[in-house]
Amino acid sequence: MPRLIVLTGPTAVGKTELSISLAQKHNTHIISCDSRQFYREMKIGTAAPTQKELQAVPHHFIGHLSIHDYYNVSMFEQDVLKLLPELFKNADTVIMTGGSGMYIDAVAYGIDELPDADETIRQQVKAELAKNGLEGLQIWLQRLDPEHYETIDRFNPNRMRRAIEVCLQTGKPFSELRKNQSKKRDFEIEKICLVRPREELYRRINLRVDKMMEQGLEKEARSLYEFRHLNALNTVGYKELFSYFDGEISLEQAVTDIKTHSRRYAKRQLTWFKRDESYRWVDVCDDSSPLNPPKWGL
Repeated sequence: MPRLIVLTGPTAVGKTELSISLAQKHNTHIISCDSRQFYREMKIGTAAPTQKELQAVPHHFIGHLSIHDYYNVSMFEQDVLKLLPELFKNADTVIMTGGSGMYIDAVAYGIDELPDADETIRQQVKAELAKNGLEGLQIWLQRLDPEHYETIDRFNPNRMRRAIEVCLQTGKPFSELRKNQSKKRDFEIEKICLVRPREELYRRINLRVDKMMEQGLEKEARSLYEFRHLNALNTVGYKELFSYFDGEISLEQAVTDIKTHSRRYAKRQLTWFKRDESYRWVDVCDDSSPLNPPKWGL
């Protein structure tokens, strides 16, 4: 059977470089499963691959959308499953890389058919958000589904609202409904999660944020400021700078917050990946680990 190799891990762990090396070994393509690198207007703040990296190996789902486009994880699942048979015609292995755990799971296992909430519940959740803000939703979801609370993007009001609505509509935790039987795939899936010691990962995150600022992240964020209400821009690196533009914090504080929130995001990513026992974990800082993809037996 053809094979999909999933190369993931927390932000700044080093996925891009290793995925390109692995793709070159197999003479194949890379599918991005970083849900924010989909948007062409958000290159710097999402650490999208450089033009040189994109030319080294054919990439898919990088900058193929505008922040004004509607897109979701179910559409991504359908698009990837449509693309893979075409890629497998020329290579028996395809690489998928990125850190969006829900998008990886959609391709690997399929999307559970979760019910839409009725209008009464939707208005109830909407009223809570209006009254107590995002913190109110966080407290509510933590009480309804502590397991999902540990992995969800707690600063994304749309995802928070959706999870709460499903809990209220079904009377069951969102996390329990997400554990239905996996859909059958006609390709093998091999998963690798890259890790580094926490101190080293945090150092890389801080350096990456500094580099983004040098590359012009502030200018990029300013160009998108008028669209800050869009879901795509509810993203670490942009929302902190929007607070700076609004005069709520200093630029120095915005940069500090980006680093802090990026580290927290990395922690949530690892929590998500640890739920799946099918991952092979590779410490890229361990001298005894196979750092070079050709040594991985892949």
